[in-house]
Amino acid sequence: MRRRRFLGMSAGLAGAVGLSATACGADGGTAGGEVTLTLVATEYGTPDTGGGAERYWLALIQRFRQQHPNIQVDVTVLGREEVATEVSRMVREGRAPDIAQLGSYADFAAAGELYPVRELLSIPVQADFVAAFAAAGEVRRTQYGIPFTASTWRLFYNKGLFRDAGLDPEAPPETWEELAEAAAALKAAGVPVPYALPLGPEEAHGEALMWMLSGGGGLTDSSGSYVIDSAPNIAAFTWLRDVLVGGGLTGPREPAVTGRREAFTAFAAGEVGMLNGQPALLRLADRGKIDCGTATLPGKDGPSQHTMGVADWIMGFDNGRRRAAGRFLDFVFQRHNVKLFADRYETLPVTLPARESMLEAIRHQRLTPFLQQLERASFYPVGKVSWAEVSLALRQEIGAAVLPDGDPEAALRSLQERAERAEKAAREG
Repeated sequence: MRRRRFLGMSAGLAGAVGLSATACGADGGTAGGEVTLTLVATEYGTPDTGGGAERYWLALIQRFRQQHPNIQVDVTVLGREEVATEVSRMVREGRAPDIAQLGSYADFAAAGELYPVRELLSIPVQADFVAAFAAAGEVRRTQYGIPFTASTWRLFYNKGLFRDAGLDPEAPPETWEELAEAAAALKAAGVPVPYALPLGPEEAHGEALMWMLSGGGGLTDSSGSYVIDSAPNIAAFTWLRDVLVGGGLTGPREPAVTGRREAFTAFAAGEVGMLNGQPALLRLADRGKIDCGTATLPGKDGPSQHTMGVADWIMGFDNGRRRAAGRFLDFVFQRHNVKLFADRYETLPVTLPARESMLEAIRHQRLTPFLQQLERASFYPVGKVSWAEVSLALRQEIGAAVLPDGDPEAALRSLQERAERAEKAAREG
């Protein structure tokens, strides 16, 4: 666990709350006094990204203070595994941060803890967001979650292993059938894991959604109702069980116990022929000296029309400091700041100006396919309070659907029933 605290030229986090309560008006006005905002953010840094996320936030806060000397920002940066727990604890104890940046927002929005985005951000800043990502931040048609980072997913493949298997490295598979044929050729050439299918508890819900989308299905329908046991979803997991897993094309470990990080590490070690990945995998492949290519996710009958989009969120808690929080968030989403974060941590930008800037930059050419997919990305139903329970059930259970003796229809029907119960409880609660 890594924890860092930076005091944006102010007192400590605990003292900041008390100072803020007496220094500004009820709506967070800044005239006639100093305001201190508290921010809890997620750690993104690794040894190969030039330091932790605290460096980004500290530099940004210093620039912000030059323009707004009467608004101070105290930031606490926490690891991904602990940030949601810590923010939830702070809210329960009546000391919610003014701003939090983490993986979900729906519970807080449903409890009336958050400002709507329209009350925080200026209209020009609101207009800059990629529409699909902004819409994913809504709860009952009101946006509370502000997309902070983004990624889209593509098929990654090892060009060197393709050559060794007699496959054309410039012609990746476009259909499920072609994917199976390529995996069979890789297996025959001795590749340990022709196709990595991580359906273990770490992130099975993501892998599952990508296969649902590529088969013409999904987690929810156009009205937002869960459709986990739809016919296209059942067909997708039946194909996975019978063809990929049943054909011995997913390696020696069962998909139900294979994790995403394990699969990424194996790809970077040259042990995996193909898998679904996001931009962060490019850096891992570089470190492993893997000549990799990416392609649109193969679909049942052709290249998939959809890809999975994933976002982390930033939100403003209703603590009476709305105006100051809004000014800081407007600054956070200036093009330079959005692009700087995306550059450093190889995420995708969530605003159109930063996206266009990256598309024009020669050094970001390999991100172009990911950037071009932003506006047609499909998301987890993160605006549903029930999603936390449903995603946990998916992570724990979906892998069993592709076991040799698994029953995809029964497994998906059970998950659908759990989702409907969770949704009913969330609405009644």
